[in-house]
Amino acid sequence: MDDRPIGLFDSGIGGISILDKLKDLLPNENFIFLADNKNCPYGYKSKKEIISLSTKNCEKLIELNCKLLVVACNTATTNAIEKLRDAIAIPIIGIEPGIKPAISYTKTKNIGILATEKTLDSKLFFETTNDNKIHDIKIHEQIGYKLVKIIEDGLISKKELKTILKLYLNPMIEKNIDYLVLGCTHYHYIEDNIKEILPKGISVIDTISPVNKHINNVLFLNESLNLGRDKGYVKIFYNGKELSKKYICEEYELNYLEF
Repeated sequence: MDDRPIGLFDSGIGGISILDKLKDLLPNENFIFLADNKNCPYGYKSKKEIISLSTKNCEKLIELNCKLLVVACNTATTNAIEKLRDAIAIPIIGIEPGIKPAISYTKTKNIGILATEKTLDSKLFFETTNDNKIHDIKIHEQIGYKLVKIIEDGLISKKELKTILKLYLNPMIEKNIDYLVLGCTHYHYIEDNIKEILPKGISVIDTISPVNKHINNVLFLNESLNLGRDKGYVKIFYNGKELSKKYICEEYELNYLEF
């Protein structure tokens, strides 16, 4: 039995959307989540800075005896995952936008993606779209300016959020998209707000379930699953201002930690 924790990190609370569902899938596992909100958002930082911050987070999770690392941040995955895997011996799993399934499913041959600037500019994003782009499928990209900060702060009204989202979504809707990819883990917290704006014929791609199934498979293949019967713990550490509890389950342990 391997009761060492699974480690996750993000620039803030976005990756907790992955953690919540992973906890449901693996209730006996222990989890440590690092919210690097001192440096949030990652979306406007240089690639070098993103790699440095991601490395720092991974080193802290390894120090905390984690058995597997999850880069629960699209920006960090698309900009740093290759460097992290070169430097880290334990399994490391990243979060990538669900472009591949969107390309497979689209009937209108138009796909929308809402993501951070650095995710859309990354080499991994370019390679993913290039490898899967069929000549007559168009990918319409939109940077979600300020959305990460809005979600982190949790202060904006639903009416104000709807106005901002319409500015981002309407141009893609007008391009006749039938699938929308959320290319940032933070955006899963406003998925219901997004769906209220989207016409019925447009589906949002689920990027969390496939990643969590992959995590489960890696643990199984490495014989690292926690086979105990006790319910596992979840510890969340932040290094900036106190996290908004709006999106954090009451049973999770929340503490400040310098990292």
